Amino acid sequence: MSESITRSVHPLMGQDPAADWLGIEVEHAEYGQVTMHMTVREEMLNGFGIAHGGMVFAFADTCFAWVCNDPEGDGSTITVAQGVDVNFMSSPRAGQRLTAVGRVVAQTGRSGLYDIEVTDDAGHLVAQFRGRSRTIPRKG
Repeated sequence: MSESITRSVHPLMGQDPAADWLGIEVEHAEYGQVTMHMTVREEMLNGFGIAHGGMVFAFADTCFAWVCNDPEGDGSTITVAQGVDVNFMSSPRAGQRLTAVGRVVAQTGRSGLYDIEVTDDAGHLVAQFRGRSRTIPRKG
């Protein structure tokens, strides 16, 4: 999906310096379903020469933010993380292209439950992320 198309359908596009630094590319974005990509760079590695868990977490967390915020909302509220669980299943290396796919599991009132699956370019599971959200009034 081109940046101009994505920017027109999602308010977070171009507003997240961390996601920009991570080099996240959005393939598909709509409320309740998002697909993103990130290539692991040398500066994202830990002392063992594998992707730092914090980088994989930040990638999954960005997908979570996109999947739980309604691009067609009126802008009076935002949806933020209330809590997350993440399981790291494999260790990507520099040069590997990761894919995060996020989907809504359940939503009731101001609370939501979302799953993000991160895989490597061979389709192996890298991380499973489950996020719990809360919708709150936008300040400012």
